[in-house]
Amino acid sequence: MPSPSRTPHPQETHPPDDRRRRFEDIYAANRARILGYALRRTSDPQDAADVLAETFLTAWRRLDDVPPGDQARLWLYGVARRVLANHHRGERRRSALAADLGSRLRDGLTGRDAPGDDLAGVGAAFRGLPESDRELLALVGWEGLDHGEIATVLGCSRNAVRIRLHRARRRFSRALARMDADAPAASTPLPAASLPTAPLPAAGRRIPNGDPT
Repeated sequence: MPSPSRTPHPQETHPPDDRRRRFEDIYAANRARILGYALRRTSDPQDAADVLAETFLTAWRRLDDVPPGDQARLWLYGVARRVLANHHRGERRRSALAADLGSRLRDGLTGRDAPGDDLAGVGAAFRGLPESDRELLALVGWEGLDHGEIATVLGCSRNAVRIRLHRARRRFSRALARMDADAPAASTPLPAASLPTAPLPAAGRRIPNGDPT
């Protein structure tokens, strides 16, 4: 009697050396981006390193689920986002980088330069937003993702991203307006050397609308 057919185990169809090679390629191509993603969302570099390690451990365990090409990066962003949510659940974990992002977003929203703005106040407005709003704005401002890429990371439709991003910007704009109303008439600008730096979005991106130009 012929033996019943069975579905081969993934490691039988992909020899160990091939799997290891694919994982190493994915790691080399995406390590810097995922580490940057984690660093911009944690206050401790060790926490970022832990997020990086757990994200790629998940990728190794679920290697057959990792899509090919550039889609692997978005898949890893989605994993890193869930790792961070578990790692920092309930914490308000924004650092001085929030002030820098807030300044960039504010320039786009108001359409005017304000070199003397109180960046600490802008950062406070940003940190006061709901977590979902901060993550959307950060994916645009820090990661330079467009609506379609954000939809892949968050697991929702492009249209849902567009609506949620519009609402997040509107809430951020209102928070900034409240900060302006509460601010003193004059303030002393921070020296440029004291401000933290964050990578600019990828060339061809515009922070205000999140779509490639």
